[in-house]
Amino acid sequence: MKLVKFFASIFIILFINNSYSYGLSFTVGGTGVKNTAGEEKWLTFQKNIKTLSNGEIKTKMLIYGELGPEENLVSGIRRGRIHVANWSGLAGSTVVPELSMLYAPFLFDNYEEADFIMDNFLFKAYSNLLSKKNIFFISWDEIGFNQVYSKDSISSPVDMQGKRFRIASSESSRLFAESLQADAIPLGFTDIVTGLQTGLIESGENAIIMYAPTGISSEATNLLMTNHSFATSIIVARDKWLDSLSAKNQGIIKKSYIDKDLSRKWTREEINIFLNEHKKWGFKINKLSQNQRDEWKKSTSGVSKKLIEKIGGDSSLIWDLVQEGKKAFYENKN
Repeated sequence: MKLVKFFASIFIILFINNSYSYGLSFTVGGTGVKNTAGEEKWLTFQKNIKTLSNGEIKTKMLIYGELGPEENLVSGIRRGRIHVANWSGLAGSTVVPELSMLYAPFLFDNYEEADFIMDNFLFKAYSNLLSKKNIFFISWDEIGFNQVYSKDSISSPVDMQGKRFRIASSESSRLFAESLQADAIPLGFTDIVTGLQTGLIESGENAIIMYAPTGISSEATNLLMTNHSFATSIIVARDKWLDSLSAKNQGIIKKSYIDKDLSRKWTREEINIFLNEHKKWGFKINKLSQNQRDEWKKSTSGVSKKLIEKIGGDSSLIWDLVQEGKKAFYENKN
């Protein structure tokens, strides 16, 4: 009888332990849009999980905003309700405030520079910061450079004065709006379209892949190509849950998200498609001359210093790493 009870208890432990390969399932949360690169990345992740685990690991894919706004994805990971998710840097800054530094205006000059610095200087730093909050950093997931959208045509920072400008829940977004003397209106991403329709807001900032297919472009039809901040998401997992899995299953989950270079390629190809088909999506493109871009940079030049002062923590370290990365990048090019 004692022997029977012993083996029964062992079976129960194996059954409820997530590290046991059979029956392992986990929930993925996202805010993707159908028929976009973002959707394809998550579906590829699901396919890779199935292939590498021989179908033994199941994924519940709530990747179309079923869980609500990004704030819910943040709390869901931290409370163990979901296991893997994508957070925008802005949403993630509610957990690691230093993520707001990535959105400092004109921090990066172009994609090539951003890729080099993000991979070689910032990934490890942010991995450490996220780990302290019991979050495992799987990968970058680029969104693209942010642009400014508006109901009215704009070209100069002066045009932004007094505009009702939607800001996300981050210091970088608020300080950017304030540097332009806009009227900063905090609003969740899923409320932007309604806010534009009701007149609560009349302008804002977003990457093109978040602007064109989500209905924002139909309400705020003027897109100014400021390329002022490099918007990125992070793919994260709940640290304690991941640690509870077998080494084999941990490895499968960590390596199933698509390669960062391929992820970037898909995002940038999609951006170009939206730009080439902008009339189909109902928006107009306004490009800046170098002099106009310099005017935007001058107007927002104090934001980075204010961000460091507001955020504290390791924000000055992040800033220093970016400057070090810039130096290394241009030395490598020469």
